[in-house]
Amino acid sequence: MLHPDHQRCRELARPDVFNFSVSVFIVLGILVSYMPQHYKIISRRSSRGLSPLFVLLGTVSGTASIANILTLPESTRDMACCKEIGKFPCAAALLGIAQIGVQWTCFFFIMLLFLIFFPRSSQPVAEEEQDTNMPTWKEAVLVLALSLAFFIVAFIGSIVFVYALPSHVRGWANFLGLLATALAAVQYIPQIVMTWRLQETGSLSIPMMCIQTPGSFVFAASLAARLGPGGWSAWGLFIFTGCLQGCLLAMSLWFLWRDGQAQKSADRNTVNGHGTARENEQTPLLRGDS
Repeated sequence: MLHPDHQRCRELARPDVFNFSVSVFIVLGILVSYMPQHYKIISRRSSRGLSPLFVLLGTVSGTASIANILTLPESTRDMACCKEIGKFPCAAALLGIAQIGVQWTCFFFIMLLFLIFFPRSSQPVAEEEQDTNMPTWKEAVLVLALSLAFFIVAFIGSIVFVYALPSHVRGWANFLGLLATALAAVQYIPQIVMTWRLQETGSLSIPMMCIQTPGSFVFAASLAARLGPGGWSAWGLFIFTGCLQGCLLAMSLWFLWRDGQAQKSADRNTVNGHGTARENEQTPLLRGDS
C-alpha cells in the first residue's frame, strides 16, 4: 500500500552527515534526560509527588504523538523509501520517528514506575487523617487502564486509516497530532497544581526538567527541518511542552532554593542557640570547676 516517491528516495539516499549526527545526539539526549526521573523514583522507592493526571496525559499524549508521526504521509513516504536505499540512509531517514519513539517509551516507563512504586499505607488510615492532596491507589490503576485502552484504539485506528482508508490518513494523523498537542498543553497543569499544593518536588526530577526544557525546542526545530511545514502537528507539540515544563522547572527551583535557605537558617539557630558552638565555649569552664 505504501508507494515510494522516487525523487524523495534519491534525496534520502544521500543523507547529510551533520544532520544525522545531530539527530543521533537528540535521540541519546532524550534517553539520558529521562534517566534522572527513572532513577529518582526507583531510588526513593516512591512516586509521591507525581500527579496521576500528569502521568496519564503524558502517556496518552506520547501515544498519540508516535501514532501521528507513523501515519503522516511524509513519514510513510520515507519508510517506503527504505526498500530502495541502503541501511544507513534508511536509518538516517527514520531518526525523526526514532526520536518520538524513544520519548514515548521513556514516558511509558515512568507510568509503569508510577504504578509500581505508588505509595500505599500498610495500615488503614482514618478518613479524616488522609491527605486529600495525595492520589489514591484506584486513581493509579485507572491511569494504567486508560493508557492501555488508548494505545489499543490508536493502534487499530492507525492500521485502518493507513491500509483501508488511505485518502483520509492525513486527517487522522492531524487529529492525533492535535490531540497530542492539546493533552501536552494540559499535561503540566495538574503537575504544577500538585507541586504547588505539596510545596515540594517529591519524586519529580529537577535534572530531567533542566535537560528537557531547552531540549524540547531543539527537538521541535529538528522535526520541523525534517518534516517541513506539513508536519506542524508533530513538532508543534514540543514547543508547547517546552514552555509549560519551563514553568514547572522554575517553580521546582524556587522550592529547592527556599528549602535550602530554610535549612541554613535552622542550622544557624541550632548552632547559636543549643548546639556545638555554645557547648565549646562552656566546656573548659565546666572542666575547671570540677
